Amino acid sequence: MIPRTLVAARSTSRPASVMLLALSILVLFFAQAMPGLAQSRPDTFADLVEKVSPAVVNITTTTVIDASAAPNGAMPQENPFEGTPFEDFFRDFNDQGMGPRGPQRATSLGSGFVISADGYVVTNNHVIEDADEIMVEFFSGESLPATLIGTDPAVDVALLKVDASDLAYVGFADSDTARVGDWVLAVGNPLGQGFSVSAGIVSARNRELSGTYDDYIQTDAAINRGNSGGPLFNLYGDVIGVNTAILSPNGGSIGIGFSMASNVVKAVVDQLMQFGETRRGWLGVRIQDLSEDMVDAIPGLTSTAGALVTDVPEGPAFDAGLKPGDVILRFNGRDVPDTRALVRMVGAAPVGMESTVDVLRGGDEITFSVTLGRRETAEAAQTGKPDPVEPATHEILGMSLSELTPDLAEKYQTGDVTGVIITSVAPLSDAEDKGLAPGDVITEASQAPVSSISELLDRIGEAQDSGRKSILLKINRGGEPMFVAVSVAE
Repeated sequence: MIPRTLVAARSTSRPASVMLLALSILVLFFAQAMPGLAQSRPDTFADLVEKVSPAVVNITTTTVIDASAAPNGAMPQENPFEGTPFEDFFRDFNDQGMGPRGPQRATSLGSGFVISADGYVVTNNHVIEDADEIMVEFFSGESLPATLIGTDPAVDVALLKVDASDLAYVGFADSDTARVGDWVLAVGNPLGQGFSVSAGIVSARNRELSGTYDDYIQTDAAINRGNSGGPLFNLYGDVIGVNTAILSPNGGSIGIGFSMASNVVKAVVDQLMQFGETRRGWLGVRIQDLSEDMVDAIPGLTSTAGALVTDVPEGPAFDAGLKPGDVILRFNGRDVPDTRALVRMVGAAPVGMESTVDVLRGGDEITFSVTLGRRETAEAAQTGKPDPVEPATHEILGMSLSELTPDLAEKYQTGDVTGVIITSVAPLSDAEDKGLAPGDVITEASQAPVSSISELLDRIGEAQDSGRKSILLKINRGGEPMFVAVSVAE
């Protein structure tokens, strides 16, 4: 549709210079009013593909499997006819022991990308896991054997090295700048078909699948088996993610793919390149997210942003003076929105770094200086979880409570813990809604220790007298502490 001003200009036969001026003003207006129009869909991705394709590789792994260890001596292998009429026939063929016997070579396919001219290659850990031989095939068709430098199963990343020089390579983008709706390009080796490209957008950010350090970018760019380990590019040709997983009922792409964010991958790759292993920072606290009802129950808390400390075993935080009940608000000057963010912040910090931790305690903000340990060392030193703990008889707040007697401690296997034990929870009560259950031990109320029902009742009465809507209870369940805010409304 032509704007009315242009139609009028034409109908009155004004000089061309006046028409051009009017048109320029309109273009300037729309450019300022709707800047998103300036980043419309590219006419073609061909130039971008031509730019990045030499750095994308196919990865083939070979693993020797002893078929004699399988049922009936059958060789376990992927069903090549999955999704076809021959799928059941192939499965029955192997189940009846008619498949190959003895040691066999199993192969798998994946993708990757070169990040340096001297041959460092990034892929997924699950692509090369347990492989006896790894081959990297380049866009030119040349293949080279690869050496495994290191892996990080926590974020499913592996770093390989081929003996080469002057290779085409790509760099990492700052994945934090990727916005929902941005165009992206996935490149890889889907279903073993060789080099393939698919385009889409960033569908969502900060997705969590299963890992502690998950920070996935969701995309609708087609990703299938074999794309694992391949790059997800932005329109500048930089890697913003590593294609890792899909959500699908049938194993094929339905437009829900996940790429591990490049900022996570780059930090891991840098450590693997330098040390051959990861060295993540360790604060040494157990934490949980804050809920809306905790805002009223914790003095000085104004929002659910932060991480609530539930336990401080021996370690860096213990040495620095942090305590259960502290709310971590900032780490090294950066706001802590939730527990996931804090875990990633600490994990990305160098081991031995002197870090500042700002906490809310008793309504006041306190800053602690903590020398970070190494998470891998701490995890290796753990011999197991603490003894299972379960929480004891007065009816209040929808709970039946009891003193923690030796008999109850033995019945609920509470171990060495002091507090009041919950023996039952009323249906439809706020306590039930908050997940409290028989066997939970209340060890603190309003951030003060309780060892008897009378002490707990005193804390509840104080919360009611002060006009609070909730009381913050510290619960010990199975050896794991957590905080719960329960309504004290009568």
